[in-house]
Amino acid sequence: MAPIPTPSAEPADPTEAYVGLSADVAERRAREQGWTTVRSLPPGAIITLEYLMGRINFEVEGGTVIRCWRG
Repeated sequence: MAPIPTPSAEPADPTEAYVGLSADVAERRAREQGWTTVRSLPPGAIITLEYLMGRINFEVEGGTVIRCWRG
C-alpha cells in the first residue's frame, strides 16, 4: 500500500496584506509567495466551503481585493 502523502505547508504571509491591492498585483504576489491556487471572486459569490490546502481566495470589487482568506 502506498504511503499517505503529507500536505506541504501553506505560505506564512498574512492574508490582510492582500487587502487593498489590485487583483493583478495580489495574484502575482500570492504566486510568488508559494500559493498553488489563487481564486478571485466577485462580492457575494456563492461558493463551496471545502478547505483546499495551498489555496488563497480574493474577493474582488472594482479590480481591488476587498477581502482575503485561506483555503
